[in-house]
Amino acid sequence: MDSSCIVGFAAAVAILSTGIPAAAGENWFSGDWYLTVGAAGISAPRYEGAKAQLFALEPLVSFGRAGPEARFSSRNDNISIGFVDTGAFRAGAVGKIVFPRDDDKSPDLAGLDPVRWGGEIGGFAEVYPTDWVRVRGELRHGIRAHDGVVGDVFVDAFADVAPTVRISGGPRLSFATAGYFDAYYGVNAAEAVASGLSVYEPGSGLRDVGVGGAVTWKATDKITASVFGEYSRLMGPAAASSLVKERGSRDQLMFGLSTTYRFDFSL
Repeated sequence: MDSSCIVGFAAAVAILSTGIPAAAGENWFSGDWYLTVGAAGISAPRYEGAKAQLFALEPLVSFGRAGPEARFSSRNDNISIGFVDTGAFRAGAVGKIVFPRDDDKSPDLAGLDPVRWGGEIGGFAEVYPTDWVRVRGELRHGIRAHDGVVGDVFVDAFADVAPTVRISGGPRLSFATAGYFDAYYGVNAAEAVASGLSVYEPGSGLRDVGVGGAVTWKATDKITASVFGEYSRLMGPAAASSLVKERGSRDQLMFGLSTTYRFDFSL
């Protein structure tokens, strides 16, 4: 696993766990837990808003209390630790590693200020309105890479078509504040001169809407593999950016393969 992923995960645990009181006479951490780790190989736009594709690897990590039933999970879920889990509702801390972005990714970015390595940290909540639908929301604040707030909402319907094969999919929606859009889509006067793009100062708003789906195979009780795909349409401040209008595309397509391994343990 990438060391930066471990750092982000540890930070999420440390920051959020300090604010969770233990019940009187009881260690909050005692009980059954799971840790799921893995990786995904994806073909995705070279940068947010790009036309050209790039193959990349990304880590997958999830951590929480073991529930009474198998929990649905998706590659969209960022590094998370559940502090509340009733089976139908789960909530806790979430973190995301933000990798740097500069003109090494694409000549389209030449002349633009690079996005620094950093992260996003915040909270998540997910609910199961039925036995076959999960709704998950994440709200994260940028650290170092940007100073904005990013929110994601994912809805997935899922069904087991065989004892070890599950299909899932549904709509996605993302929004962000101006601090995020400025880092990824803004073009100030100096950048406009250096890059040849038109000056653009974004505000806050919807980032994209889309749909995604996956076919998941449970190879063993602990090993899971999946094939997945996502399509999103950039909206609001992202779609209006001169970077997207003059060099990129509002249509973003991503697909790939992933595999994870689950560790079960007690504290």
